Amino acid sequence: MRRLVRPLLLTALAACCGAAFAASADQAPQGRLPRWAVPQSYQLSFKVDPAKEDFSGTTTIKVKLTQASDHLWLDGNELKVSKVEITDATGKVHVGKYVAVDPKAGVVRVDFGSTLKPQELTLSFDYTAPLNAQLQGLYKVSAKGQPYAMTQMEPISARFAFPSFDEPGFKTPFDISLTIPTADTAVANTQQVKEVPAGDGWKTLTFAQTLPLPTYLVAFGVGPWDIAKGPDISPDAYRTTPLPLRGIAAAGEAHRMSHVLGETPSIIHALENYYGFGYPWDKLDVLAAPDFAAGAMENAGLVTFRDWLLLLDKDSPARNVQGSFNVTAHELAHQWTGDTVTLEWWNDIWLNEAFATWMQQKVTMQVHPEYRADLDRVRGVQGAMSSDSLVSARMIRQPITGNGDIETAFDGITYQKGAGVIAMFENYVGEKTFQKGMQAYIQQHKFGNAVAADLVGAIATAAGKGDAFKHAFNSFLDQSGVPYVQTKLEQKDGKTVLHLSQSRYLPIGSSGDAKRIWGVPVCVRYGTADGSKVSCDMLDQATGSMVLAGASNPTWIMPNANASGYYRFSLGKVELAGLTKQVGQLSDAEQLAYADAINANFRRGDLDAGDVLAALQPLTTSKIREVATAPLDQVEWIYRQEATTDAQRARLATWVKDAYLPRLEQLGYQRKAGESEGDALLRSALASSLAFDFKLPEVRAALLKQGEAALKPKPDGRLDLAAADPDLLSDALGMAVQEQGKPAVDALIAELPKTSDAALRNGILGGLTSVEDPALTEQVRDFALTKPVKVGEMVSLLRGGRDTAAQRDAMWQWFTTHYAQVLTRTGSFAGGYLPALAAGGGCSNAEVDRLQGFFKSRMKDADGVDRGLAQTSESIKLCSALKAKQDPIAIMR
Repeated sequence: MRRLVRPLLLTALAACCGAAFAASADQAPQGRLPRWAVPQSYQLSFKVDPAKEDFSGTTTIKVKLTQASDHLWLDGNELKVSKVEITDATGKVHVGKYVAVDPKAGVVRVDFGSTLKPQELTLSFDYTAPLNAQLQGLYKVSAKGQPYAMTQMEPISARFAFPSFDEPGFKTPFDISLTIPTADTAVANTQQVKEVPAGDGWKTLTFAQTLPLPTYLVAFGVGPWDIAKGPDISPDAYRTTPLPLRGIAAAGEAHRMSHVLGETPSIIHALENYYGFGYPWDKLDVLAAPDFAAGAMENAGLVTFRDWLLLLDKDSPARNVQGSFNVTAHELAHQWTGDTVTLEWWNDIWLNEAFATWMQQKVTMQVHPEYRADLDRVRGVQGAMSSDSLVSARMIRQPITGNGDIETAFDGITYQKGAGVIAMFENYVGEKTFQKGMQAYIQQHKFGNAVAADLVGAIATAAGKGDAFKHAFNSFLDQSGVPYVQTKLEQKDGKTVLHLSQSRYLPIGSSGDAKRIWGVPVCVRYGTADGSKVSCDMLDQATGSMVLAGASNPTWIMPNANASGYYRFSLGKVELAGLTKQVGQLSDAEQLAYADAINANFRRGDLDAGDVLAALQPLTTSKIREVATAPLDQVEWIYRQEATTDAQRARLATWVKDAYLPRLEQLGYQRKAGESEGDALLRSALASSLAFDFKLPEVRAALLKQGEAALKPKPDGRLDLAAADPDLLSDALGMAVQEQGKPAVDALIAELPKTSDAALRNGILGGLTSVEDPALTEQVRDFALTKPVKVGEMVSLLRGGRDTAAQRDAMWQWFTTHYAQVLTRTGSFAGGYLPALAAGGGCSNAEVDRLQGFFKSRMKDADGVDRGLAQTSESIKLCSALKAKQDPIAIMR
């Protein structure tokens, strides 16, 4: 970690009070910067030629000094500052000194030369810096051999681009000017207002002043951009002027942005209608980045994306089309929660990300209900609950003890758990009431900052709720873990009573303490003479009960009605059998919750493989893709980890074949005219699972036929990648790699540098990831470290080849040998993922031991390694414990 973890008392004080701790001017503040020096505005001037390795800049910051001092603290990393001047309130200029006190964390002291009384100061810095090679700050990329420079400041990378108070709690206006080569184009957060020549071969562009922003939302890009003008977004009740909309892409690519530009107005109008507040920035640009570390970034007025999310055409994979809409909706939702109202400090990143995730799902259900964002929410929550079952899991509001806590906060706990908790309490108070609270929250904190209490308080006020509601909401924010609701039915005095108890869900092998209490809004669906009813109650004690009015006798229960709750549940054998008989009568979301309950109880050791196969079989006949495929991951784990004989594996493969192969053959292996995107996605999911996980020869043969066709050179020598179905391209190429071996691998490695189309590149990378031969696997991993593979693509090539212990041993040997190269290319932001990259998928204690032994002396190599190590180690231990607990004989029952 960049900063040492402080004693427990100081950590608690920092989390509570947001204080900065600095013993003296020689010791960098740990955590937040002091609040006695507060930025009021920035003027940023950059001189950038993307063809060069460095850039220069001048940063001018007006700062309010509220206590006498001879210095102040701010952030800067890898900046070569040549000049610092401090102009005081009288106009006197003081020569300052820039001191990198903590270079790794990027914390800097600016010495004034003498003590200055409280006043407004103007600080000016002249500096140069490298164009970053790890996709952070102001970084350099290329497309079709042409260089570009662009930014990614979140969470704490603005300090790589300019001296700054690089924290979300400091929001100010920014004035940006860019001096760039005459032939290049530049875009930034706001509209360009001026262009003037700046000497031979240069021009200076000036952009309108921004509304108050934190440093992490400052954005610009320089290069031979191709710009497509979209339709202006029409005024409405909340915005009086048309909103200019543009698509920005690498040279020659903007014509492929027509789809996303056509979808964007509906998203903006849906968000404005929900929040009762107009989009606040002066324009909206969406930019397809040639290389990018994240999926997308919500920069105010200039939203950046991985290129494959925006560059679409009629042959784009269905997953890209749906993903484009979902991610666009997520990033545009941030324009309200994140950009207009910004978290005060990184422990509340959920105020940005959880709300954008939740809001994206609402927008998608409104505009594209066929995308089933309601089921995406449930599946996202279930994925988060798997992570949240770890003792090492983060809290949603995790105290920040160093930069590693900031950089590892962008995970499923923040996004999917946070969104699930929001949806649960929205269901509890009602959608209209929750919307009223959200509108009040936005209005009260617009262009400022907020903390969790502000949001929870706004919802409580709208709902007429008091401290009990706030306590219940906070119980999910301020402690980790998943509530485990156990149920027992009783007939008493002519009534059906459901007894409830709660504890922390812990799988087999966990060392956690199950004694934990939440305020859980429990909603139960139960059988009645004419169908079913739903009853809800707040379970905020260890035990409770509810009367199921009008229940049939006997009745059945689904303890998570509409899958609206962030909790897992258990049923007795009799109750489970009763619910299994009623699965077809449950909603789609409830069927997903049922599947998760089977998985959760299997991982607790309460069900065996035979129980699982019997309980999940009814779901396989569902017409809904998400429901029908829900059993596959769990059955695949049993096949991969539990089965020990060929007969057991054959039994599982037959189960899968009988359940899914007729469905796949009905769909066929090629798109049909007019078919839904859901059918395309189902085809892709089934073909991949049946061919690669369960090795069904019929499916492998069909994919191989397409893969061979795609690898056949065209007259120009290029591969005929269009010969494969777009949704099956990576699987078809992967099958060719497995069956043809080195010729296929060599052909794909040679094709990647020639391919600029992002979807085709993803297909090639996916194909290479399927390699199984040990020597070829090493060749692919070596290739991942080379220049033809973009920095943002490297990890995709390193995730595969770990299904067996022998494959994981090979990956371990390769990773430890090439660790320094991986670290250099990965960058500090991804440090938390290094242990999983090294050993993810492991299932033995020996794999834990070697992982911990390797990283023990490397904990400070990158921020977040410690958390990543704890979580990866625990996941491997739990897999090993489950494998030891489950008896594979049950597979044959």
